[in-house]
Amino acid sequence: MPSRILKDEQDCRDFLTGLKLMGTGGGGSPEMGLEMLAEALAEGLQPGWVDAADLPEGVFTCTVFGSGSISEQTPRTLEEIHALAGRLNLPVRNGYRAPQAAVNELERYAGVQIGGIVPVELGAANTPAPLVTAARLGIPLVDGDYSGRAVPQDMQTLYFLNGVPTHPAAIVDWWGNVLILKEAVNAEMGERIGKMLAVAAYGVVYFASLLLSAKETRQNIVPGTLTLSLELGRQVRRAREAGSDPLVEVIRLLEGWELFRGVVSGKEWQDKEGVMVGSVFLEGRGAYGGHRMRVWFLNENHVSWLDEQPYVCSPDLIILADPQTGEGYTNTEIKDGDSVVVIGAKGHPAFRTPKGLQYFAPRYWGFDMDYVPIEEVVSGRAEVYK
Repeated sequence: MPSRILKDEQDCRDFLTGLKLMGTGGGGSPEMGLEMLAEALAEGLQPGWVDAADLPEGVFTCTVFGSGSISEQTPRTLEEIHALAGRLNLPVRNGYRAPQAAVNELERYAGVQIGGIVPVELGAANTPAPLVTAARLGIPLVDGDYSGRAVPQDMQTLYFLNGVPTHPAAIVDWWGNVLILKEAVNAEMGERIGKMLAVAAYGVVYFASLLLSAKETRQNIVPGTLTLSLELGRQVRRAREAGSDPLVEVIRLLEGWELFRGVVSGKEWQDKEGVMVGSVFLEGRGAYGGHRMRVWFLNENHVSWLDEQPYVCSPDLIILADPQTGEGYTNTEIKDGDSVVVIGAKGHPAFRTPKGLQYFAPRYWGFDMDYVPIEEVVSGRAEVYK
């Protein structure tokens, strides 16, 4: 029996609110996440999760996730998708059930029964997908994930840092195409294969991979993150209903900091090899007037500058949120004129190790700057905002 259950639409919306914040600009479409959860409730399912400690020994778990860009599908790309479907006579065989199809294909290939699912990351679509999949399969979802936030690549996960291979993997898309990735020469190539397949599928492909025992699962997850996401969403809603600042509760629960307040003055982006990459530009307001902030993203927010000086960077969290509603922005939806509060919080300690920083710090993303822990950045910040 799940220790936490999303009983109604309000629970689902609260959960998505928390996931958007933890998605740090990425993690998939909240509209897609809500549609998946609403379908599950309409089917009479009870989406929920269990503590990792409650996984029975002898059970195998897997993860299931979408791989591709978070950029919005424009009328042109939708026209291309429909034209492709018509030209190639493609039915939509899987749709939102593609993650379930991927798990079934992995079971068949590996010859094992999967008894639990773990989200690879936190995000408004990439967490509901495994949650609903687990509910439909009648197996538990584990309260935790492999990243502690949303991430763009396998290399920003605890299983990668621990040297755990993800193959074999089953890969499916909306149309019903099925591929088995028997082996990848390294995580980088496996990641690239997934992104290129997403381009070919005009959107997203779904992976089921990372077969682990219950013990191995517990050794590789960031525990309790689903419960944290639900609590974040509930506290944001309650603060909003009480007329208080909802982001105060976010900062409290994440033990984080307010980094900036202002409005979006510009956004530049492009789809590049299956990911959305670009920058959001902010102009300060109120106590931050006269100052500017820039945030670079690769699906998620990873590098920032304050007045063109290096500021907070991943693996620490950079969250852009609406000051009125407390809802996080995805980089797909944020636009010129939006009011923004920037919140920062510590990333998981494992990503601050030398190996973690090798694949998660600014130099990995191609910037000539060193990672400085967020607590050191904010302690050394000039007192111009006081």
